[in-house]
Amino acid sequence: MLQNYFKIAWRSLSRNRSFSAINITGLAIGLASCMLISLYVLDELSFDRYNEKASQIFRVVLKGTMQGGKLNEAHVMPPTAQALKADYPEVLAATRLRQGGFPKVVLGDKQYTGDNLAFADSNFFQVFTLPLLKGDAKTALLQPNSLVITQKLADKYFGNADPIGQVINFKGENTAYKVTGVIEKVPENSHFHFEIFASMAGFPDSKSPSWMISEYFTYLVLPKGYDYKKLEAKLPQTVEKYMAPQLKIAMGVTMDEFRKSGNNLGLYLQPLTDIHLHSDFGYDLGNNGDIKYVYIFGAVAIIMLVIACINFMNLSTAGASKRAREVGVRKVMGSERKELVYQFLLESILLTSIAMILAVIFGYFALPLFNTLSGKNLTLQFTAIPSLLPGLILFGLAVGILAGSYPAFFLSSFKPILVLKGRLVSDRKSISLRSGLVVVQFFISITLIIGTTVVYQQLRFIQNKKLGYSKDQVLVIDTWSLGQNKESFKEELLRDPRVLHVSSSSYIPAGPSNNNNYMVYPDDKNMQLVKTLRYDVDADYISTLGMEMAAGRNFSKEFGNDSSGVILNETAASMLGFKNDALDRKITNTNNEGGKGTYRVIGVVKDFHFRSLHEKITPLVMILGKDSGNFLVKIKTKEVKGLLADMENKYKGYKSEQPFTYSFLDERFNSTYQAEQKTGSILGIFAGLTIFVASLGLFGLATFTAQQRTKEIGVRKVLGASIGSIVTLLSGEFIKLVLVALVLATPVAWYMMTQWLQDFEYRISIEWWVFAISGLFAIAIALITVSYQSIKTALINPVTSIRME
Repeated sequence: MLQNYFKIAWRSLSRNRSFSAINITGLAIGLASCMLISLYVLDELSFDRYNEKASQIFRVVLKGTMQGGKLNEAHVMPPTAQALKADYPEVLAATRLRQGGFPKVVLGDKQYTGDNLAFADSNFFQVFTLPLLKGDAKTALLQPNSLVITQKLADKYFGNADPIGQVINFKGENTAYKVTGVIEKVPENSHFHFEIFASMAGFPDSKSPSWMISEYFTYLVLPKGYDYKKLEAKLPQTVEKYMAPQLKIAMGVTMDEFRKSGNNLGLYLQPLTDIHLHSDFGYDLGNNGDIKYVYIFGAVAIIMLVIACINFMNLSTAGASKRAREVGVRKVMGSERKELVYQFLLESILLTSIAMILAVIFGYFALPLFNTLSGKNLTLQFTAIPSLLPGLILFGLAVGILAGSYPAFFLSSFKPILVLKGRLVSDRKSISLRSGLVVVQFFISITLIIGTTVVYQQLRFIQNKKLGYSKDQVLVIDTWSLGQNKESFKEELLRDPRVLHVSSSSYIPAGPSNNNNYMVYPDDKNMQLVKTLRYDVDADYISTLGMEMAAGRNFSKEFGNDSSGVILNETAASMLGFKNDALDRKITNTNNEGGKGTYRVIGVVKDFHFRSLHEKITPLVMILGKDSGNFLVKIKTKEVKGLLADMENKYKGYKSEQPFTYSFLDERFNSTYQAEQKTGSILGIFAGLTIFVASLGLFGLATFTAQQRTKEIGVRKVLGASIGSIVTLLSGEFIKLVLVALVLATPVAWYMMTQWLQDFEYRISIEWWVFAISGLFAIAIALITVSYQSIKTALINPVTSIRME
């Protein structure tokens, strides 16, 4: 019997090749889309779960409110780990990380750059599951100046030689570091990615007792099943015990007085597995994801699967009239309804199996593009993911049963007497269901079209918004390796008529940049402690970036005391209580223990966006910097390639060990919004695929309707109806369905995109024409889809149409 089912199923698919091909293609596209997005979602949800103690590890973070706004930082003070381990028995272990940048590694007469360094406590590899291939996890970072490196770096530095015991140096330091361990690598699904781990014991301020500086990422290990909120509730005691006394020394105020002035500071705990998707902290260890994008793409995956199944059902029922006589004959010959259900379900599973094979092929070839768009390194290799093959088989089987259930019961319900007489009449419920499915398809499609349009509008708004500085035609040149030759190189650049300005600063208002926190208060000590960002700049910085002064003057070489001067942005001046009298006022910073500094305000620069447009402009303090690793070069030429070639030749003239590297400031700015750009691209692609698959479903319904109304159309033509009126009649019903979908999609899309835009402090307003254009586009697609079948049916000879009935 089963063999007979397969024979009939295969014959049915072969007999209706074009119809089957359309059905299989639509289903394969939906399955491939769902499969790719599922890989992305599963990867996002897997971050940091490779750690054996993942459910027990919690990061200590700093939160608060200051005059400068909300304080949200992923790193805390140097003694936090030791204090919490000593004061709370539930803390089983505490370990720290501190970023070390990308130092130049010196090995004999060779130098290497681009390797990411972190300083870590000696128990770091006992907390995090990063097995050592060589060395002992318990002792590898116990001694000062010891290093653990990845296998990739071991091969890069030492080739086939044993790396253990090898000595390397960092350029600019006199200390020799010994390699004491090798790990394979830090997994890609980790919230940190370092290639070199140096012993924290050798870092200068790692044992500092100061609660006025931070930059230490601190992790706690708590007992299994322990409610971390219980420990978090005790952390205000730690702030009172350790931070309050130092605040009293620094500012001469108690913690109560500090809080009464509208300020507050506190330590909190964040589960390790929440870091990647649930973090909104500044100065984190990497670019984290966002749970809302997981929700968005997860919803898109489900949507694509639902639309593919709807499309499958519509096309299956559209071909029902061709199978009606077969069903009638088989029922007359004694077939029971359940046997017919089994037959049609088997056909559905067979079709789905073919679609699943095609989906895997589509997914395999589309994966490189998807990885580029999503920034991932996903794979479809069955050997790499053992559960992938059985998962796909079960998934395909489930989809086949789900999508085939309705067509199977629908086809098996035909009454043999009616169908053998050629009278196949569909009841109102089935017509309503099919129409409802089309509405659902276009509701989803229009929602995605509107969402994609709004995302691109916001991105265009970001790119065109006035930032308070000029990002166009500004080069960022890496000059770390020039040493004492920087000034000579700068003078050479300025002699080129194509160069307008050159500034030396590593503090760049776009993309990755140096960042320094500053806690300052005004000279009258009115408790208005303000958390600011500090920029170390030179006298050419403001003119190079085209910023404007609101009051006072820029730094100048003509004034010898500018090293004790500061320039505030307008927000900092306002937060400090300096309205129109900021000039010559004094501010004091409290960041460094025993090293408070007092500065005189010499100018106020107009506010500029030095962070993402997701955030409000916050207080900023500029001080005169002494050294830098970057040049900011403002140019005025369209022949950029020629200028870059000349710059490189001048750079090489200083015999630098590091190659000439540069970037454009506008490109760095655009990189800040990679997540939104990727979202827009992915949404755009899947919106297009959704429309395509939905159009196949609409084609199926148009085919079904045309078959059902063949006699009616023939009669209308005999009575004088024109081809145009018949096409309008058939198409009008579908346009009504699209209009219903538009009415339903408009408020839903408006709400969803309004919520998405809330993440931007500076955002667009959603205009009415976005919905109008999206609706017109959907209507145009619907007309194009149904017009072929409508015109084909309208052109049939009425004699033939009436005889067919």
